[in-house]
Amino acid sequence: MLSSTFPQVMVSVAQNLSLSEVLQSITGGLATCTNVVLTRIWLKKPGDICEKCLFLSECPDRTNCLHLVASAGNSKHCTDHQRLNGAFQRFPLGVRKVGLVGKTGEPILMTNLQGSEDWIVDRDWFRNEEIKTFAAQPLVYRGDILGVLGLFDSGVLSQLDFEWLQVFSAHAAVSIANARAFEEIEYLKARLEEENNYLREEITDGFGGGIIGNSSCLQKMMQQIQLVAPTDAAVLITGESGTGKELVANAIHAKSPRHDRVLIKVNCGAVPDTLFESEFFGHVRGSFTGALKDRPGRFELADGGTLFLDEIGEVPLPMQAKLLRVLQEKEIERVGDTRTRKINVRIVAATNRDLRKEVDAGRFRQDLYYRLSVFPLDIPPLRERREDIPPLIIHFIKYFARRMNRPVPKITQASINQLTSYDWPGNVRELQNSLERAMILSKGGILGIESSSTSNYLSVPVKISPKDGETILTRDQIKDTERANIIAALLQTNGKIFGNDGAAVILGMKPSTLASRIKALNITK
Repeated sequence: MLSSTFPQVMVSVAQNLSLSEVLQSITGGLATCTNVVLTRIWLKKPGDICEKCLFLSECPDRTNCLHLVASAGNSKHCTDHQRLNGAFQRFPLGVRKVGLVGKTGEPILMTNLQGSEDWIVDRDWFRNEEIKTFAAQPLVYRGDILGVLGLFDSGVLSQLDFEWLQVFSAHAAVSIANARAFEEIEYLKARLEEENNYLREEITDGFGGGIIGNSSCLQKMMQQIQLVAPTDAAVLITGESGTGKELVANAIHAKSPRHDRVLIKVNCGAVPDTLFESEFFGHVRGSFTGALKDRPGRFELADGGTLFLDEIGEVPLPMQAKLLRVLQEKEIERVGDTRTRKINVRIVAATNRDLRKEVDAGRFRQDLYYRLSVFPLDIPPLRERREDIPPLIIHFIKYFARRMNRPVPKITQASINQLTSYDWPGNVRELQNSLERAMILSKGGILGIESSSTSNYLSVPVKISPKDGETILTRDQIKDTERANIIAALLQTNGKIFGNDGAAVILGMKPSTLASRIKALNITK
């Protein structure tokens, strides 16, 4: 008798289990009765595979439907009783028997079936399995219909069995609701833990400082940041390696309405292909070997904030399709989970590749490229903004001195000129690394650029003009270079002009002359 199995199953589902374990316990427990050919649970969720749904033509509303989430049984002609992706994986609310129970909350009991009834979709299966009873109970918790428990039995269920099934469904609904609540708590705990770990990594690894420079091309870029930051538009940052794409992403987030939420960063080039889905969307415990606990992905961590996808060109093609779907639908599903989660994330991506060429070569999806590049933002290389090099030099010297707990060394104008004249193929990152090496080798006093490892390539002749290749500077270029040099000297001396540690000594000028030039060039300290 079916009712004899219910008490032990109810004890099982009352335990503190995950949602997937609760669902499996419900169906698996009912399937211990050998007359049960198939028992299934459908839960109410947003519509997602409408175009492939068997009942598409009958669906009145694609907003929500019933998703098949658990299955078990004793079929004579099917060995895969737990399959969830068959023809009946979705039922529109109000459509067919299962959909009607899910919409109205009214149970159904149909006995003495012959398998030829008009409402049966797969009549051959009914006859082959000798199904005599179909029963469906709503899963209701606090007046809310969570889903439907369906039962196909080769015996004839009595009224007592059906009443037991109703009681069991009520207990099952409580267990499902509790498991969901527990998972929400665990999710929040895991998200907070991951955010804390992430922020600790940022504090440990972060360089500090903002975008340094006052060149015209950099100012134009900053104006673009000011325009796009207040919106939710996706931004694609392009530029050579080492130009500071992450700093631009930081600036966009800091100036956006999302600035009080976290900025989550993912280096796509550092994620193994097999872990992309878990890294982006998270996973549930037991979904694969090594998944010892539930873990939210980067999209969940960035919910309400900004997600920075660095080296987006490194994402493999199969993952690009899944990424595109998330950006379009604004929802994710953890690996191994049956639950869909809505997300609200602003995407900022970056690459040093030419994604248009990657699209033409078939290595990057065109639709994903257009989705990401709503607002393209290109960072100029350092050789095209040489006037920014002197303030960058001073910034890095002060930073490394503070980090190494040393006095800030002086740097000669000759060394600044030498650094400014180099093309810096590695851009700001290369300049930063060169100055760090120089600081390590420095013994105090004047920073000796020539004695550092940078001298190996700084001695190579380079073109003075970064844009037109000419070796003769125009009057305006000379004026800009002089202005940049004076600003660098003032930054190094904290605005001091006079004295042995003043900017005039570094520049090799009389203090009065320097004061006149500062006024003439309209430099404010």
